[in-house]
Amino acid sequence: MIKYIDVRSRQRNEFIDISREVEEAVRESGIKDGICYVFAPHTTAAVTINEGADPSVQRDILNSLSRLVPHDMGYFHREGNSDAHIKSSVVGATACVPVEGGRLTLGTWQSVYFCEFDGPRHRRAVIKVIAG
Repeated sequence: MIKYIDVRSRQRNEFIDISREVEEAVRESGIKDGICYVFAPHTTAAVTINEGADPSVQRDILNSLSRLVPHDMGYFHREGNSDAHIKSSVVGATACVPVEGGRLTLGTWQSVYFCEFDGPRHRRAVIKVIAG
């Protein structure tokens, strides 16, 4: 089963918690045990799993990425979003979470995030749940 979810970013760089939508996809799949893949089919976005309880963690990650990969560094790519491409490659386009008992096996404080690096935009994430 593949499910597409719409993600709307409001800022150039932003973490959007999609945990609820991913959990819903797992429930809809009816799969009790297996793996759930989450994929960002975009070259300037990513997916990650990290702290979900304290929003300052997402800010710290975004601030650190912006210091490591500044927006304007005289990049060769002329669209003005090379930093977004690099951040996407650093963070990665996929995340996978084991499914047990029909639920994601995320840790207590973990959430699944869609990472926007070239917003605001209308995006989508792809979720695939596989029995196993």
